[in-house]
Amino acid sequence: MNKALLLIFTRNPELGKVKTRLAATIGAEAALKIYNFLLNHTFEITRDLTINKHVYYSETIWEDDIWQPSVYEKKLQSGDDLGDRMKNAFERGFKDGYEKIVIIGSDIYDISSKDIESAFEALDTKELVIGEAQDGGYYLLGMNQLYPELFENKQWGTNTVFNDTVADFKDRSVFYLPMRNDIDLYEDLLEHEIFNPYTKANEVKNQ
Repeated sequence: MNKALLLIFTRNPELGKVKTRLAATIGAEAALKIYNFLLNHTFEITRDLTINKHVYYSETIWEDDIWQPSVYEKKLQSGDDLGDRMKNAFERGFKDGYEKIVIIGSDIYDISSKDIESAFEALDTKELVIGEAQDGGYYLLGMNQLYPELFENKQWGTNTVFNDTVADFKDRSVFYLPMRNDIDLYEDLLEHEIFNPYTKANEVKNQ
């Protein structure tokens, strides 16, 4: 058994239910198009990684989508908030016998295959690995055993999550990945050449 597991948390790509802060500026249809673009990016950078991969859906498991069953095992998130859902996914992975588990979202354009590979490599010598997001959250978290406190007493979706999580690391060995920016606001689009801001994001290049 491959002892490394990548968890990919994703929202079902439905109109009006994804990238709502971005949609407030560019509209729900454009926001959904960008979200699907980001899903495809995540698929591209993860499909060839030689580790086991579980995709956790937010609402329902979709059988016919980009996450090929031959590459990704499909599961459903469970829990009252994001912290509970992530904790439950980690707990399930460790109970299944995995020794190194990393979680990412599905909508970070700046993340690369190398970031994920570096995270798993770091877990050979470190207890935890984390990648800070520019908005104050994190885009990647990895561990070689479950630390439930990392998922408790957090204000999810705010700019305090990264610092509050790091505060829980006391006396732990930690590897820090470079900061990355996610796409939550219209201003975030302007930092990426792949998006065309001059059409108010109604079109995404190469799509």
